[in-house]
Amino acid sequence: MLVLNKPAGLVVHGDGRTEETTLVDWIMEHYPAFADVGEPFVTLDGKVFPRPGIVHRLDRETSGLVIVAKTFASYDYLKIEFQEHKVKKEYLALVYGHLNTESGLIDKPIGKNKQDFRLREAGPKAGGMMRDAKTVWEMKARLVDTLGHKYSLLYVRPETGRTHQIRAHMRSVGFPIVCDTLYAPGRICPNHLARHGLHASKLTLVLPNGSSKSFEASLPSDFEMALASMSKV
Repeated sequence: MLVLNKPAGLVVHGDGRTEETTLVDWIMEHYPAFADVGEPFVTLDGKVFPRPGIVHRLDRETSGLVIVAKTFASYDYLKIEFQEHKVKKEYLALVYGHLNTESGLIDKPIGKNKQDFRLREAGPKAGGMMRDAKTVWEMKARLVDTLGHKYSLLYVRPETGRTHQIRAHMRSVGFPIVCDTLYAPGRICPNHLARHGLHASKLTLVLPNGSSKSFEASLPSDFEMALASMSKV
């Protein structure tokens, strides 16, 4: 398997809606030997987009760890590990406001937003198929910027793997991810951060040989500078 640190702003794979360069393009260029590993993405109108070794993904503006399978055997293994939620993922999330407690569990089913197909919803506005979703969070720091705006830096561990899970869950409890134009439109964005404040920082899994392995990705410079411009309270 290949472990990558995806930068913010990079889409994992094509979906027919854009023509920009993707992480898959990079994989195809640097690792052509496993271009056929995995399953392609097929649009409703029949367009096919390769996803070599892709067993999970991060949203465009989320930075951090992505695992790519190099062989069919590792692809099948990793696919099951992710489906059964055996891969442990930890994110650093910067949210608006100060949470009152030091940790918590958000246990709310997620569906599609009835008004906006782009959004996932964990609340009364949700429709369609509702899927169980659990997110654990822990307080890392309460922060304030020079203008007095309040933020919290959290460790967040999704125990399920729903689309936009962390973003939808944090908004559902009143503390959306900063700079998230979908889930917190119109909110002020902290200095130095021009994308949503979510970073996949740690990933732990059991390898096919039975050993446990953890990978970590440090915060990108934009996230670091945003935090450095704030003070702890």
